[in-house]
Amino acid sequence: MRKELTKRALRQWDSSVPEGLQERIEIKQSRRNFLKTAGIIPAALILSACDNTSSSKGSSYKTNILLQAPWNTFSAVQNHLFPKDNESPGADDINATSYLRSVLALPGTDEEDKKFIRDGVGWINDISQKMFNKDFYLLNNQYKEDVLQRIASSSAGESWLSLLLLYIFEALIVDPVYGGNTNKVGWQWLEHIPGFPMPPENKRYYLLR
Repeated sequence: MRKELTKRALRQWDSSVPEGLQERIEIKQSRRNFLKTAGIIPAALILSACDNTSSSKGSSYKTNILLQAPWNTFSAVQNHLFPKDNESPGADDINATSYLRSVLALPGTDEEDKKFIRDGVGWINDISQKMFNKDFYLLNNQYKEDVLQRIASSSAGESWLSLLLLYIFEALIVDPVYGGNTNKVGWQWLEHIPGFPMPPENKRYYLLR
């Protein structure tokens, strides 16, 4: 019964995918592939779920924002897709959720994409409730993996996860002035030397349009 309910929910989600979304994802994906080919993103970087402890920033941001809906769900998904380990930073370390918030607030981001990303929280929590009677961020790692594997079997779920992965990569390599790559931790891990001069806050690209 639960399996049938999740199938029905995923079919409904599939019907909500905006026209042209896949093409936009492929354009962003080609950008990511270029970065990987150029050596900016290591080829050995594997995005997989594993047991990990999220880094604790001890900040009011984490307390006041990441524990509130829908950001607690976004944060849980991002940290599962991009977990911290002994050698690499995790989604929390690169401030991926804060970066995603800034992207969703920008007028230049496609409005259909914004809605699709935001609406995805409701869909993934609906699937999570149907499978395990809990919202996604409350699940243990194995159950989170089960939910993500389930939604990845649908075109909408796969597109939603692809977008979140792309914005995680952007948070990893973006100039910290844009809200990701906290303390340049992504650049340090990738051994990347940024261009000079770096943009001040009053000259971020979307303020120059």
